[in-house]
Amino acid sequence: MPKDMTSTMSMPRQAMKAELLDAETELKLAYAWRDERDEAALHRLVTAYMRLAISMASKFRRYGAPMNDLIQEAGLGLMKAADKFDPDRGVRFSTYAVWWIKASIQDYVMRNWSMVRTGTTASQKSLFFNMKRVQARLEREAGARGEYLDGHQIQQLIATEIGVPLADVQMMSGRLAGSDFSLNAQQSSDEEGREWIEALEDEGPQAAEQVEEMRDTETMRRWIAEALGVLNERERFIVQARKLREDPRTLQSLGEELGLSKERVRQLESIAFDKMRKHMAGQSQQVLAYLN
Repeated sequence: MPKDMTSTMSMPRQAMKAELLDAETELKLAYAWRDERDEAALHRLVTAYMRLAISMASKFRRYGAPMNDLIQEAGLGLMKAADKFDPDRGVRFSTYAVWWIKASIQDYVMRNWSMVRTGTTASQKSLFFNMKRVQARLEREAGARGEYLDGHQIQQLIATEIGVPLADVQMMSGRLAGSDFSLNAQQSSDEEGREWIEALEDEGPQAAEQVEEMRDTETMRRWIAEALGVLNERERFIVQARKLREDPRTLQSLGEELGLSKERVRQLESIAFDKMRKHMAGQSQQVLAYLN
């Protein structure tokens, strides 16, 4: 028997052997964990209610997830519930834990149901787990009345019934109607058939565009280098610090380094840019815009 199958079968058996906690014992354990971070109390509390987690996990087997994984997610939800439980509220831990266990399992199922993320909003989650059931009931009731509902009518009724936007129902219907296919699958049964990925348009730059971009970049660099040559050392330092660095210097920091006021540095920067503009006049509007 596979190891994971053995593990799946043994966890329920172990959970069934766990103690049943009365309200008073449960409360003491909850206080011990919350106030004293008593890990033994936490372990006892979680172990006692693991049977509840496993029972809830079994209800989600129809979604195709491995039972062992569902149980693990249910256990994580149970741990979160124990960590956040406030015994002063006067609610039994089992009542509080149900929400956390269910949320953890549902999140896992939705994450793994499809490679394409199905959705995480409250309306999308409600649709994912309830739409087929609600649709079947609506169609059954319509059939009993001798009525036929087309796809659009069904979707409108589902949106009203669950209380979500019609657009969400239409989106989820499309997601649930299909399944994932590999882009490496062949388009035909022929051995030399193209893969689907070959039919996708390459959105990246084409070779000609890359060559042209490289040429333009090199030209602009040459023009800027020539323009920097008409500046004095201090002006060139300011322009390089302000425009030619990945992390441009501030006027304040340059002023402190050069022993000048912030306003004076701004004036020198403006003068330097004017000199460069005059030198490159008519050469490239792109470079002139860069210096503005």
